[in-house]
Amino acid sequence: MPHADEPGPAPAAPATRRVADGDGAATVAGRPRNTEIDRTVLAVALRHLRASGVQGLSVAAVAEEAGTTRAAVYRRWSGRTELAIAAIGTIGHDTPPAPSGDAFADLVAELARFRRFVLEADATSLAATALGDGADPRVREQFRRHVVEPRHRRFRACLRAGVEAGALRGQADYAMAEDLLTGSWLAHAVRGEPITDDWARRTAAMVWTACGGVAGER
Repeated sequence: MPHADEPGPAPAAPATRRVADGDGAATVAGRPRNTEIDRTVLAVALRHLRASGVQGLSVAAVAEEAGTTRAAVYRRWSGRTELAIAAIGTIGHDTPPAPSGDAFADLVAELARFRRFVLEADATSLAATALGDGADPRVREQFRRHVVEPRHRRFRACLRAGVEAGALRGQADYAMAEDLLTGSWLAHAVRGEPITDDWARRTAAMVWTACGGVAGER
């Protein structure tokens, strides 16, 4: 019998190797929780989330593709919303390099890394899921914490370095500057436009100039 949390059938997915059976929140009958199931289910759920959003996320379809059972999934996450939150929480970020001493160049490089992250993580699809009308506040908060805020911290560090080096004004609306850096991506996404190769430098130059700096020619 379908679970009350289940939407209609999910899109066809590639075959996935069946993972070993395992149960429970931490242990079941003295056996440790099978973390391989967790990893596989969350990877599959994240792909389904990008394709169908939270409302189209089917626990049954995720379990089938992951090679496990609905019961095993529901023992870990009580429904599709909790599964979506956990899946978004698995999104990782690369480790930024040490500052080069040129804060503007570092900002351009950070935006270029952000562009790669958006493309590789399909962050545009996740943003539509997390920020659209009717999105669950918990999903929105998880997206903010695991996708948006880590990048804001990196941009903040670049701008702070510019201030410390005397290249930027000490008094500027840097919170707004951070929003403009990520907001440029969102604006492109809303219009359905790709982020072009020169996007990083153009965006960095616009914000840098607004904060009193001179981007110059590179």
